[in-house]
Amino acid sequence: MTNTVALVTGASQGVGRGAARGLGSKGMTVYLTARNADGLKAAAAEVDAAGGKGIAVVCDHRDDAQVKAVFDRIEREQGRLDLLINNAAAVYGDELSKPGGFWEKDLKLADMIVVGLRSDYVAAFHAAPLMIRTGASLIANISFYGAASYFVGPAYGAAKAGTDKMVHDMAIDLAATDVAIVSYWPGYVRTDEFRAIPEEFFPEPLRAILPEFETPEFTGLVIAGLLADPERKALSGKALIGAELGLKYGIRDIDGKQPRTWTAEMGRPLDFFVAG
Repeated sequence: MTNTVALVTGASQGVGRGAARGLGSKGMTVYLTARNADGLKAAAAEVDAAGGKGIAVVCDHRDDAQVKAVFDRIEREQGRLDLLINNAAAVYGDELSKPGGFWEKDLKLADMIVVGLRSDYVAAFHAAPLMIRTGASLIANISFYGAASYFVGPAYGAAKAGTDKMVHDMAIDLAATDVAIVSYWPGYVRTDEFRAIPEEFFPEPLRAILPEFETPEFTGLVIAGLLADPERKALSGKALIGAELGLKYGIRDIDGKQPRTWTAEMGRPLDFFVAG
């Protein structure tokens, strides 16, 4: 995949940063966006160290003009875009985890519908023309089980469920092209920030399931596998569970485990349909 050009949004930390490393291990050229310049620089260096080429681009995904500039730059410098991973999100963990109803928490939680759902739409809007010209390309929007079950509140659930329905509808518009679009559900992920916390700080039963958490690199490896699948268009418009795709493609996590699904606890993706 040495001629493959990818963009990962929200890549200065968390799932996006690890996914970019996973793509780098496949030799891809990976553009990384986020607001944090220092974090982006470090993340791009990790892509290089993994075997790819990391290119950091500071971008606030609230600003449509900045987002357009990213895609203009990719087209100017590469002339193609094979893979877009939409991961940018406004996540306020401390506020989300507070007890109480949504009306008792800070209204900034509604930002998750802006940087998450709306920002995925804007990125896909600017990516589609270039990806259609590139051909054999893939857009993967990071979603989660919160689309199908209650998880940290309605703002989070609305952003994820909206992402899945948006992907379904965008796939209809992209049907005549060689661009596939999916929602991708990782499992619980032990990000770099999460790994920095000593295990003794976690309460039971969370501590007991920590070994079952995925690495963030797994997301990048599985999405790379989907990009390489000649039958990927058959999956376009669907919400896909990363652990199930990993099993389908024979991809294990970088620590050797085969990640599990959380469907028994949190449900499966909804099957949308078009009436008529």
